[in-house]
Amino acid sequence: MSGNTIELLDLVARWVHVIAGIMWVGNSLLFNWLDRSLVSSTLPGQTRKPLGTIWLLHSGGFYYVEKTLLEGERMPAPLHWFKWQAYTTWLSGVALLFLVYYAGGRAVMNDPAVAKVSHMEASYAGIAAILGGWALYEVTQRIIAPRAAALAAALWVAGFIGITFGLTHVLSGRAAFLHVGAMLATIMTANVAMTIVPSQRELVAAVAEGRGADPVVSARAKRVSIFNNYFTFPVIVLMVSNHFPSLYDHHRSWVIILLLVAAGAAVRYVLNLRWTFAAWKPVLAATTLASFFVIWAVVRFDARTKSASIISSGGPVSFEDARHVLDRRCAVCHSERPSDDTFGAAPGGVMFDTRAQIESRAARILQRAVITRSMPPSNRTNISDAERELLGRWAAQVTASAR
Repeated sequence: MSGNTIELLDLVARWVHVIAGIMWVGNSLLFNWLDRSLVSSTLPGQTRKPLGTIWLLHSGGFYYVEKTLLEGERMPAPLHWFKWQAYTTWLSGVALLFLVYYAGGRAVMNDPAVAKVSHMEASYAGIAAILGGWALYEVTQRIIAPRAAALAAALWVAGFIGITFGLTHVLSGRAAFLHVGAMLATIMTANVAMTIVPSQRELVAAVAEGRGADPVVSARAKRVSIFNNYFTFPVIVLMVSNHFPSLYDHHRSWVIILLLVAAGAAVRYVLNLRWTFAAWKPVLAATTLASFFVIWAVVRFDARTKSASIISSGGPVSFEDARHVLDRRCAVCHSERPSDDTFGAAPGGVMFDTRAQIESRAARILQRAVITRSMPPSNRTNISDAERELLGRWAAQVTASAR
């Protein structure tokens, strides 16, 4: 299959994935908001008492929404289900994993600086982590939680930390972040397919038989739906993390993942409390700022330590010496006419063809090639530690003189 064909399939899969993901997350946030905003009321002349109602204003009209278990009533038609948004998001995500990582080679699965594994071995590890994380969740929630909820939660958290740690020590940083996100998204999709939708089918069957829907079944579906709601923010941040090498190539990237997941879940938790917690706004602001500054401190401390070490490690470096390294190790891709077109011409619009182009990117070269060591990807051009140090000293000189 040609590179252009794979690139087009990649685009289509991403397009579908983003649209379906927006719809799925949007549904989760909307119905969670509805459940927490419903009030006890009935319309004039209404005989039954619903679980809750709400009036909405959107676009050009007023909407009346009512929640009920249809006790002794006929099944309304048509009845709209919400499931394909979740399934389409997951299926398109799996397609992307194969196109971009497993088969397409458009992103690097393995990194020799992380672990001496082949592309295939790294791919198997990623798939095993996704399936293993889902299996662990199912065991803890279906078998252990009914008997000991606290133990189930502790085992799940411990397992999640272990899988995260393992992935960041086997896969490339970028692939590890994406696979942790894919694991959480797989759990969410399985919740829809294996708990929420079957519970809804039970509710529909009960109403069709003339019985009211079982509140226990309703509560079971809602509990799992709320669990998915808490995972929405962590999954989103892990999906967009591939744009931030200072995070995914941090030497303690597993800590960064845990902090991002904790921050996303904590923010979602505070937002879910806002109906019953008067001080939710300052708590939300404090949670958001605290999360930001903790992650920033972890990343910044590492970057400053490495920068200081590089600057003090040797004497001045000429532009010609730095360019010699860039021509051999970086310009094979980052050029108007690259000799390696795996990632297309000038990935990210970065070119090292002229002195002006190179010097304008000095800070970025320092960050990507030296501090995070995320470039070249998986060190595909075999840049040495000595060459990285030389580039770092030159880039530090240029950035220091520009201040």
